[in-house]
Amino acid sequence: VQLQASGGGLAQPGGSLTLSCTASGRTFSGNSMGWFRQAPGKEREYVVVSGWSGGAPYYSMSVEGRFTFSRDNALNSIYLQMKDVKPEDTAVYFCAASSRVGLFTYSGAFDYWGRGTLVTVSS
Repeated sequence: VQLQASGGGLAQPGGSLTLSCTASGRTFSGNSMGWFRQAPGKEREYVVVSGWSGGAPYYSMSVEGRFTFSRDNALNSIYLQMKDVKPEDTAVYFCAASSRVGLFTYSGAFDYWGRGTLVTVSS
């Protein structure tokens, strides 16, 4: 199983970026998937998680209202649309998938991880 994330880069404050992640090797439509991030010197934290493909995503308070999560089961992919980004959003973003079904916000519940894509928000 592999997760391949892409779409990171440099954005100005108030700008937008969209991250993509495609899974190969198995399908995750009935399982938990999500996005985490890790800023320099900080622990990895959840950004948004989804318990299953039909469930509502659960956003961290720091991104709710600015980021939008979506899933495409046909492409076995998830996306993170980031709007009104702030310097504090600067981090390496990881997509993650779990063999479990449920809503989990801790990284230990996820079995598969992408390599991470760097998002830098700076003027």
